[in-house]
Amino acid sequence: MTQRPLSLVLAGGGTAGHISPLLAVARAVRASAPGARIKVVGTSAGMETRLVPEAGFELAVIDRVPMPCKPGPDLFRLPARLLRAVTQAGNILDEAAADVVVGVGGYVSTPVYLAARRRKLPIIVHEANARPGLANRVGARFADVVATAFAETKLPGARQVGMPMRREISELDRNRERAAARAALGLAADLPTLVVTGGSSGAASINRAVEDALPALAAAGIQTLHITGRGKQLRTGGGALLTAPRYHQVEYVDGMEQAYAAADLLLARSGAGTVCEISAVGLPAVLVPLPHGNGEQALNGAGLAAAGEHSSFRTHSSQRSGFRTS
Repeated sequence: MTQRPLSLVLAGGGTAGHISPLLAVARAVRASAPGARIKVVGTSAGMETRLVPEAGFELAVIDRVPMPCKPGPDLFRLPARLLRAVTQAGNILDEAAADVVVGVGGYVSTPVYLAARRRKLPIIVHEANARPGLANRVGARFADVVATAFAETKLPGARQVGMPMRREISELDRNRERAAARAALGLAADLPTLVVTGGSSGAASINRAVEDALPALAAAGIQTLHITGRGKQLRTGGGALLTAPRYHQVEYVDGMEQAYAAADLLLARSGAGTVCEISAVGLPAVLVPLPHGNGEQALNGAGLAAAGEHSSFRTHSSQRSGFRTS
């Protein structure tokens, strides 16, 4: 008998922190099983609407069902909204004739987990953060496999497997690629280089701090690549894009491997993807955890910061490139 190709449905979206590992899994499945049918479930409001089709995968969308933070009308509407999203997710699973579901968290994952459970489909949960989000705490209760990026993540039956990431990052040779990356990003080849990013959504507070620091950075001979986030570019009082000596701002960089190769030092939020990627490529960093949410960003960076305190590589690399560490 001829077996039909594997049908895999992946759930996740919102920010690049969810989408990047999801796409890394999808690419790995496609490489190992070229005939596999792969579909991604997201919402119409997240970055998946652009990133998933650009990566060559089919995207289906369901309603976004956020959990209300406090009692109110939205809380009373939650059961009906969730039921609708579970129904939508179930229709997608049926249409795809799904064999297995892989979820990486975010609003979209809970309805997909629940729909998959109703159909007794195998469920794989991957949690990227040191402190798991609500969707994966729900999914882990009945998942067949629970995988984590960090050893300290607490989920039932979890085992650490690390962070799925693109080969362009996991196999990056920063020294070899530095000159080409700086040229591609419009940076000088021979200046100490600071790269700043607030994550795929940007960080207004970090952007303001960078703006205040630009004179001092330029005076120190440091060039800055500032990835501001979409819609968060720095502007003058007249509305023009802010310019300054040795300062380059862009809204988004699709291939962060270029930014990592160009940088001598990274200033960034401590999203799980960023923490794991800079660990993989050996890039010194100053991490500024997001102060909101459930505190996962502080936990994501804690192990790396502790390791950095005992790392001669961090100090040597920073001093060599013109930066000093305290």
